[in-house]
Amino acid sequence: MSGPDRTVLVRALFGIDSDLMVPAFSERDPHVPDIDDAYCFNPEVTLAILAGFSRNRRVMVQGLHGTGKSTHIEQVAARLNWPCVRVNLDGHVSRLDLVGKDAIVVRDDVQVTEFQEGIVPWALQRPVALVFDEYDAGRPDVMFVIQRILERDGRFTLLDQNRVIEPHPFFRLFATTNTVGLGNLNGLYHGTQMLNHAQIDRWNVVATLNYLSRDEETRIVLARVPELEHDAGRALVGSMVGMAGLTRKGFAAGDLSTLMSPRTVISWAENCLVFRDPALAFRLTFLNKCDEAERPIVAEYYQRCFDVELDTPSQWHDGDASRGPQGSGG
Repeated sequence: MSGPDRTVLVRALFGIDSDLMVPAFSERDPHVPDIDDAYCFNPEVTLAILAGFSRNRRVMVQGLHGTGKSTHIEQVAARLNWPCVRVNLDGHVSRLDLVGKDAIVVRDDVQVTEFQEGIVPWALQRPVALVFDEYDAGRPDVMFVIQRILERDGRFTLLDQNRVIEPHPFFRLFATTNTVGLGNLNGLYHGTQMLNHAQIDRWNVVATLNYLSRDEETRIVLARVPELEHDAGRALVGSMVGMAGLTRKGFAAGDLSTLMSPRTVISWAENCLVFRDPALAFRLTFLNKCDEAERPIVAEYYQRCFDVELDTPSQWHDGDASRGPQGSGG
């Protein structure tokens, strides 16, 4: 694949009021993510990501867990038919994983030593969007490898091979992070590192992805769990999203050390169908993850949203789990 063979108008493809034209591919590649028709795009973040694709900007997307940072990049790539590869920079990813290493292979029934490229030189030579997840959790030796491809020309030197790799004209680089390189200030993201200013400064665009509005989040949960797409189910999901919002406010105020992400709300909705009881599903999905000292606060939030005590089993209409509990409030 040599590169994009057409351009698309952002207004037509994403419904955003912009005249930006973005290159795209006509054919899908095995590395192109699947399109999620229910995904809800944030216009500002979408434009930032599209600037990365169209103008080769290095784009970092920052936000709390569960906001859909990596998925946002993937869904933009999916609609452009742009190959996309994600690398999670956990503590086990080493410099050799990124750069490459010598490996023993069999050629004509003879064992020989051969250099196998890592993900960075492989992606650099192709029209691929490379996404570094959990960017602020990378090891120092890994971060210095990445810093070399963040330069304007992006040339990458394979010292072991005495070879300089010129990046493909349509290679693109993205990253997601929870802390924008500030480290584990509030104790929420163990394992994150403080990044030096030279690292952060090389990212041309930094976008922040916050949680969705209540209506948008409700719509997405219902799209994921269509069995609740009826009056009682919509009321139930509305209460669940309201509950999640209270945990986020409690987290921001310092009352809670754990919050409910949209991913957690979807799991809760799915578990409601399994356990036929929103309260039991809530305990098994979220409450048991909370600090014991904070559970009374969470129970109070639940009572506000559902108008029942957390330990009181909810009753289902007609014994059908998909019908929702009686008296579920907004």
